Amino acid sequence: MSELDPETLLRAYAYGVFPMAESRDDPQLFWIDPEERGILPLDDFHLPSRLARTIRHNPYEIRIDSAFREVMLACAESAPGRQGTWINDRLITLYSALFARSHAHSVECWQDGRLVGGLYGVSLGAAFFGESMFSRETDASKVALVWLVARLKVGGYTLLDTQFVTEHLRQFGATEIPRERYRARLRIAVARTADFYGLPVAGVDGAGILQSISQTS
Repeated sequence: MSELDPETLLRAYAYGVFPMAESRDDPQLFWIDPEERGILPLDDFHLPSRLARTIRHNPYEIRIDSAFREVMLACAESAPGRQGTWINDRLITLYSALFARSHAHSVECWQDGRLVGGLYGVSLGAAFFGESMFSRETDASKVALVWLVARLKVGGYTLLDTQFVTEHLRQFGATEIPRERYRARLRIAVARTADFYGLPVAGVDGAGILQSISQTS
């Protein structure tokens, strides 16, 4: 994959494939097209009660798109239980270009002026492709995910693609569907419009996020 630009990357997402690297230091990229695709159904999102209590207490300041590159760099770091990642410098450059075109976004958790958790992903039509998340404080990535789901539901998104299903995501209701079924849903989603900024940041607290999820279920 010698030549890859933001427009080619968006066409690949619309078709159902995405790039990865073997490791953080490997400059090469390759396409991934899983036979079973992970999705997180927005209408059947499961919020664990303990996490709901945490969110209600507003442990973190939530920001949107204020530190996209920093979130990617944090996701690319090694962490306990994760010795390496698939995010290399080429991907950071590519997705930063998508961010500049408003086709990539970050949800960030801040504490005392520090970025302590978050996630990033790609937005295309009414589909959102979750790429990676990280956490430096308790439940920070989970809190970011809940804020993302509320934002997608309020904004009219119909598909949240998780690529694969991990135990971390399974607790929220993530499941796998066959490739062809996924592509059928993807075609419908990318043909629609959605608004990532439909949910304001200012004036919305944890209780408001929980209400947004329940009202749009």
